[in-house]
Amino acid sequence: MTAPAYQQMIFVNLPVNDLAASKKFFTELGYSLNEQFSDDNAASVVISDTIVAMLLTKPFYATFTKKEIADATKTSQVLICLSAESRAKVDELVEKAVAAGGTANDDVQDQGFMYGRSFDDLDGHNWEVVWMDPAAIQG
Repeated sequence: MTAPAYQQMIFVNLPVNDLAASKKFFTELGYSLNEQFSDDNAASVVISDTIVAMLLTKPFYATFTKKEIADATKTSQVLICLSAESRAKVDELVEKAVAAGGTANDDVQDQGFMYGRSFDDLDGHNWEVVWMDPAAIQG
């Protein structure tokens, strides 16, 4: 028997103003919290088996960097992009984000083989959601 292949993960660490509100926001999008890695300073949001968003209070986030923490409502440092299984799932996730207090961006991208929309979370971090036609990817 061979050992299962190592599957690399990504942990996106985001500073947040209100941890409780951010936890509520992401659970309303349908994601779960990993309580084992959550406490009063951080929440581990499980997006998939290989993607985790670590929501960190700003004072806790500051312990990991000597740089100034950006205000995501005024500056952009990263664009977080998630894949979706269909156009409808793109729209569904953005609509859930808006219902949970996020802000939809007006930048719908519809190129036929690719469809995407984006939203800002409660702290202004930009999340893109994109569907690509599998036939276009193969060809």
